[in-house]
Amino acid sequence: MKNKARKKTLTKILLYIGRYRFHLIASLILCIITVASTLYVPILTGRIIDLIVGAGNVDFSLILPILLQIAVFVGITAVTQWLMGLCNNHMTYLTVRDIRADAFSRIQHLPLSYLDQSPTGDLVSRVIADVDQFADGLLMGFTQLFTGILTILGTLYFMFSVNAIIAIAVVVITPLSLVVSAVIAKSTYKMFLLQTKTRGEQTALIDEMITNQKVVRAFSMEDEVQERFDEVNERLEGFSLRAIFYSSITNPATRFINALVYACVGVVGAIIAITSGGISIGQLSAILSYANQYTKPFNEISGVVTELQGALACADRVFELIDQPIEFPDKSPAQSLDHVDGSASLTDVSFSYVPEQRLIEHFNLSVKPGQRVAIVGPTGCGKTTLINLLMRFYDVNAGEITVSGQCIMDVTRHSLRANFGMVLQETWLRSGTIRDNIKMARMDATDEEIITASKATHAHSFIKRLPNGYDTVISEDGGNLSQGQKQLLCITRVMLALPPMLILDEATSSIDTRTEQRIQRAFEKLMTGRTSFIVAHRLSTIQNADIILVMNQGNVIEQGTHEELLAANGFYAKLYQSQFAA
Repeated sequence: MKNKARKKTLTKILLYIGRYRFHLIASLILCIITVASTLYVPILTGRIIDLIVGAGNVDFSLILPILLQIAVFVGITAVTQWLMGLCNNHMTYLTVRDIRADAFSRIQHLPLSYLDQSPTGDLVSRVIADVDQFADGLLMGFTQLFTGILTILGTLYFMFSVNAIIAIAVVVITPLSLVVSAVIAKSTYKMFLLQTKTRGEQTALIDEMITNQKVVRAFSMEDEVQERFDEVNERLEGFSLRAIFYSSITNPATRFINALVYACVGVVGAIIAITSGGISIGQLSAILSYANQYTKPFNEISGVVTELQGALACADRVFELIDQPIEFPDKSPAQSLDHVDGSASLTDVSFSYVPEQRLIEHFNLSVKPGQRVAIVGPTGCGKTTLINLLMRFYDVNAGEITVSGQCIMDVTRHSLRANFGMVLQETWLRSGTIRDNIKMARMDATDEEIITASKATHAHSFIKRLPNGYDTVISEDGGNLSQGQKQLLCITRVMLALPPMLILDEATSSIDTRTEQRIQRAFEKLMTGRTSFIVAHRLSTIQNADIILVMNQGNVIEQGTHEELLAANGFYAKLYQSQFAA
């Protein structure tokens, strides 16, 4: 199974590289020229040695043309190596760019269930750290693997052309280094895979703890968090040391075998030169040089193979992300949800996040255009789940949800979500200006419309107090803004969009009571004529709702207006009275 997975990974890498076959072909041609010019130099050097030894003195008239040839070949080698480096770097980083772009694009289309279950830090580690390490291995493969293979083939040709017996001796001994490399590579790949997985786990832990550092300190969890980090860090250290240990064995082992090859060539060549005179001193010098050049790529290739084990381990994790099934696509052809009147209905809807754990079963609801539907109940009863189903963040397991008479499974997600304005308890602001964050709702909005929306939500006053007003740049997640200010900006964003349907999930949970009263008045204007779904824990904020759904364990157990539910003296009445028990 592991071999199949590795072959699958290699195939995908080759497909990405194949997009830049021009660079690959150019690199191979330059590699051939480089190797050929490099390998021809020992032949010329051997001729100079034979001229000096044979004549007994130095005849510069014969040596000078050979020296010029050597200079030409050295110059060609330098230029082609530089051009080959450009091609290899260009090809590597274009390939890595494509892989990283595909990984990020896949994240945009993954189902929310996968993102909910995957640590953010681990996903970041795959897209950033793992791709970087893969790039290092790929670049080394391009720069050394191709050159090494061509050097081996070229030196074999020249050695056989000089003396076949010595060449055969070299060929017989050298494969030992490949056997050693193959044995070590198996253990190296396993350790590098464990290393990269543990690094992802460590990144996830660091991301989680830095993001929630205030909570960690508030509950004095520093020591426990440090212990968790130390445990992961020690595991990473162990896997890293073992990966480095195995990868470090390869080079000395192959160097030892290559030294044996070099010694064998020297001994055999000397015996042939003394006994039969079948080889000259210049030829022996050339073939020793070839033997050294022949064995050197085995050292480099063994290092490349080791590096590629880490690169393949990282590539496995990246391609595992890219291969994740995307969100269930819209039907083809899917309709566009236009002319929404605000009506919605849920018919016999059943849903659960985990098959063996039931949540919502046989749920029914009918909402008329312009109604305000409040959803209340204890934590975990399914309030937010109902919102997730309406927005198609998750699809129902059974039953049907319709909006304006159209089944939401038959319309595009984009058109469905465009008709909802959503304010969540958890705020999200991106790095950029205040204006940019508000304009996310309507990119074509004018400054006047942005200011009008801000005044309606009472955000205008605090925005004007910022250093640059609406042009103030905030960092990721709002920077130094208070939680209430961030929530006001999110509400302003929806106020600017003015969609036909609204979802307010604890939209005023982080706002002070006085501002909340003003916001409620703004919401009154906003919700007029619009269907609204309001999730609330503070029951005082939903007394004017047209219908209140009281949920418990995934089911609507009570339904009616505020007065009707109080008069019934049931579950809602107890919830309401418990908030004012003092």
